[in-house]
Amino acid sequence: MTAPKPGGGAAAAARAAAAARAAAAAAGPRTVLITGVSRGLGRALALELARRGHAVVGCGRSAEHLRSLEAEITSPSRHLLTVADVRSDSSVAELAKAVVEKKQVPDIIVNNAGTINKNNKTWNVPAVDFDMVVDTNIKGTANVLRHFVPLMIEKRHGIIINLSSGWGRSAAAEVAPYCASKWAIEGLTRSLAKELPPGLAAIALSPGVVNTDMLTSCFGSSAALYQTTETWAPKATTMILSLSLDDNGASLTV
Repeated sequence: MTAPKPGGGAAAAARAAAAARAAAAAAGPRTVLITGVSRGLGRALALELARRGHAVVGCGRSAEHLRSLEAEITSPSRHLLTVADVRSDSSVAELAKAVVEKKQVPDIIVNNAGTINKNNKTWNVPAVDFDMVVDTNIKGTANVLRHFVPLMIEKRHGIIINLSSGWGRSAAAEVAPYCASKWAIEGLTRSLAKELPPGLAAIALSPGVVNTDMLTSCFGSSAALYQTTETWAPKATTMILSLSLDDNGASLTV
């Protein structure tokens, strides 16, 4: 057996990444719905997708943050960036209506909107904080699925990506509501994958550890030791664009 050349693993990974980028580009422009688009991972992902020529349908709760994103995003007229709160079923219904009217039914959904509780022992987490995590991370995802999966079924194709977390596959102290919500996303996604008709797929995707406001909430100044959203976004975008029906039901990590 020939010994592997030094650095061969890195070279193979680089070739695989290049092949994934080429395959994603060959598939042509896609329309991607991103919830929680105005900050953090959602914002970075939207900017990277737009730079690559894809159309973004994005929602967030802050009109000010959305205006800031619109001022920075490539070809702003191609995109639909609007205020919507995923915690509200009626708000998501209005978003779906607008998407249909503008003929921008997504090819890919990224259920990114999320929040985390302030570090606290489970029995000390205020009810309002626990509710906020569940209403955003679990019910918010369900609201999007309720209104957008039927549109994808009508198109007969679509990739649904529900953002999970390493803490949706393990656990940590003082963030029990968040861990519980992401374990729920893992289960919801696996169930959804078994229900979808041919042409659609659902994937639970952990972004890895990225320096965001949410990470700072948990780690404090140590969050700065981890990758930035700008470093993360190109890798995540390539991966998201390369996901296929073969990935249905998978739990993956960027």
